[in-house]
Amino acid sequence: MADENIVVHVTHEAAGKIGGIGAVLQGFFTCPSYIEAVHRSILISPLFTTEGPVQGRLGEDGEILYSSIDGLINPGYSPAFHRIESLYNVGLVYGRRTFVDPHTGIHSTPEVLLVDVRYMDTGMLNDFKRRLFEEFGVQSHLYEHLWEYEQYVRLALPAIAALKALRMAEGRTTIVSHEFMGIPTALAAILEPYCNFRTVFYAHEVATVRRIVEEHPGHDTMFYNVMQQAHRDQLHVGEVFGNQHSYFKHALIEAARYCDRIYAVGDYVADELRFLAPDFDAADIDIVYNGVPAYEITRPQKQAAKEKLQGYGQNLLGFRPDYVFTHVTRLVRSKGLWRDLQVLQEMEEGLRAQGKTAVFLLLSTEVSRRRSCDIVTMESNYGWPVAHREGGPDLSGGEAEFYTAIQRFNARSHNVKAIFINQFGFDQKSCGVHMPADIEFLDIRKGTDVEFGQSIYEPFGIAQFEPLTFGGICVVSNVCGCAGFLHDVTAGGEVRNVIIANYVNLREHPYADIEDLRQIDRRVRDHIEAVEGARVAKEVLDRLPKSDAELDSLIHEGYRLAHNMSWDVVVRRYLLDDLSRVAPKQAARKYLKAS
Repeated sequence: MADENIVVHVTHEAAGKIGGIGAVLQGFFTCPSYIEAVHRSILISPLFTTEGPVQGRLGEDGEILYSSIDGLINPGYSPAFHRIESLYNVGLVYGRRTFVDPHTGIHSTPEVLLVDVRYMDTGMLNDFKRRLFEEFGVQSHLYEHLWEYEQYVRLALPAIAALKALRMAEGRTTIVSHEFMGIPTALAAILEPYCNFRTVFYAHEVATVRRIVEEHPGHDTMFYNVMQQAHRDQLHVGEVFGNQHSYFKHALIEAARYCDRIYAVGDYVADELRFLAPDFDAADIDIVYNGVPAYEITRPQKQAAKEKLQGYGQNLLGFRPDYVFTHVTRLVRSKGLWRDLQVLQEMEEGLRAQGKTAVFLLLSTEVSRRRSCDIVTMESNYGWPVAHREGGPDLSGGEAEFYTAIQRFNARSHNVKAIFINQFGFDQKSCGVHMPADIEFLDIRKGTDVEFGQSIYEPFGIAQFEPLTFGGICVVSNVCGCAGFLHDVTAGGEVRNVIIANYVNLREHPYADIEDLRQIDRRVRDHIEAVEGARVAKEVLDRLPKSDAELDSLIHEGYRLAHNMSWDVVVRRYLLDDLSRVAPKQAARKYLKAS
């Protein structure tokens, strides 16, 4: 047992994939290098709901081995688990989830522990909060009215107790806090006197920075120039943007400095962490990029997928587009969707001169999956998704706001038309009878000519690079973490498959100091976006394949790049090497006492 390599992942996506962290876990648990090196893995999370049948607690591929919530009392676990439940007044759900890579068939079944913390013993909870303040400076009384904060503090003590009950505290056990959610558990591990836990904070973003970037009208154009100057002036976020401690995520992320090691998914994330507080300047921060899919494809296979997308475009628009452009994303401000439309508008004249047409498929929604019957009704009544109507079951508030921009674009553009598909899924059942019957979600990745992803804040951006392996041209912002990974893989060399949009370059705009930089507003950003958007549009037009030979080259080079950025490379080159160097907890305790 002492030689066992055990990794504990604390995350809100323990029972199912919700977003980016779920994609990371899928990458890890279907990666041969990870499976070979890590002997046991467990996912830990609060239990978010007690509704529904026991079979659904861990998703479709879950196996429940114990659940006091549902009266499933396995005698192999009940004695130890019952003691924990009685001590902390919590409920436990334990089992396994199956992760499968549909392309390779590789699968694994990590353990899962969910904790019902709603009625946790207040005496033990308050004592833990006291220690969080005394040892780490975390002021829980400021945030305990926020359930998003409270549930992860409540998770910590029973999670550590369960790890000991499962004999996962006897080997080389590393507790990985995925984002702020696992910080209280990591801090509880540091305080644990009888176990030699190692702790890692895995920064998939810096929540403090995301909020500043999204809320300021200058967005990334302002922020990254300010941060660069702040580093030179040895200033930190509180001195530049004011005290951030009213934000509970900021308080927890600051406490991540007590972890034995910090992983950042991109170069900018590491810089953002160092901007948070002076303590991070001396912290061990390692770049552990996300991986991207790497699957080989032939030109006929790509063309077959593209023909399905072209057929869909013809069914909707009445003409067969020469090119298919896509953006598959969440409908949030950070994705910078207005930049896509600006670049496409700049491409209009060039496409007209070439006698070419294009369709832009934006697959994005801010609500849950719509019913198939509602999709069919909207299709027949008013031509969804070419046309939309505000209100359920169609446009939500945020979707209606963005659809206005789509309408404005389509009114002015002739050779490029944008279609807003506000639905989860990409098949006929999800999107209606105008979609070819044999189309599937992967076709929108395989068949696209260009995938856009010009975010204002994007710690990595797996989705932006998913078409890379299939020969798609990927357009991303320079602040995206995937751009840093590409630079690392290519040693800074330019590749035809990726266009880096730089909306941070101030060009001719002179700024004397950090206060001037803070004044960058939407007017300045609009000007920079217009200039850069025109440049990106020209790059896209120049790089679109004009022959089978050029398409073959994009497919070959795209796969080569994706292979060098795959999950197996990430795990072998970045993750496992760092995990092997995570120092024992005593190092963190020495640092804690010294501070």
